[in-house]
Amino acid sequence: MNMVADLHLHSNFSDGTYTPEEIVSHAARHRLSAIALTDHDTVEGCDAAARACHAAGIEFIPGTELTAQHGDDEIHILAYFCDTRNEKLLAEIGKFQAVRQNRIREMVARLNRMDVPLRVESVFELANCRSPGRPHVARALVKAGLVGSLDEAFERYLKKSRGAWVPKAKMSALAAIELIHQAQGLAVMAHPGLNRTDQVIPKLVEAGLDGIECFHSKHSAATARHYLDIAARFGLLVTGGSDCHGVSKGKPLIGTVRLPYEHVTRLRDKAERLRVSTSSGPCIPRT
Repeated sequence: MNMVADLHLHSNFSDGTYTPEEIVSHAARHRLSAIALTDHDTVEGCDAAARACHAAGIEFIPGTELTAQHGDDEIHILAYFCDTRNEKLLAEIGKFQAVRQNRIREMVARLNRMDVPLRVESVFELANCRSPGRPHVARALVKAGLVGSLDEAFERYLKKSRGAWVPKAKMSALAAIELIHQAQGLAVMAHPGLNRTDQVIPKLVEAGLDGIECFHSKHSAATARHYLDIAARFGLLVTGGSDCHGVSKGKPLIGTVRLPYEHVTRLRDKAERLRVSTSSGPCIPRT
């Protein structure tokens, strides 16, 4: 049997709609051998996902997704195999959780100034997590009957240049890579075909970038080949994932990207070498 993985999944601990346990249930149904939970700016769901994976016989990789920038370019960095109890990692993502919460408050304030009577409490109650985002505002608008759909919420109010859009605060991409490495994790550039920032890859490689997400639900076959060539050129690990957010963005995507398991093995091997080289940290969770 061909062993495959999905290494880019979001739960309700950030802006997904599935619980970690539901993600694992879907992973089992799609016969995935390994998954990674990569919620935005949080690792809170990793323990629950690890337990569910252990029960289901699926390998679990703890992770998170950090929003970063290099110059004027926005870059998303995935962290894999990081120590989810690393104090510096938790402190830094805690800062960005607070920034995310303040961003929600500002979005709702702008909506209110546009005579859209959304309560900020309703967004936080719906989100019920420390890392809320725009999708939670969109869902709250739909639930309150103020728009007819998530697409309408983004088109009228929340997409860039609309009245309630608030820019994200981002950490330096170089600092993000350093943060991930000190937490004994691997740093991987997420969905490069969406951000279109190929020009920064050499600088990120110099800073220690470990891999690149070549396979993604929004990457065409040609885009995947392009980034496979870049990975080979720079000696980067290859990853892939669906970027599934549950049912919040239409049809669930889990199972649509099936990364060959050999890439998981290479990731794990490099993470193990990093752990041994630092030697003082705990063992990498393996289930």
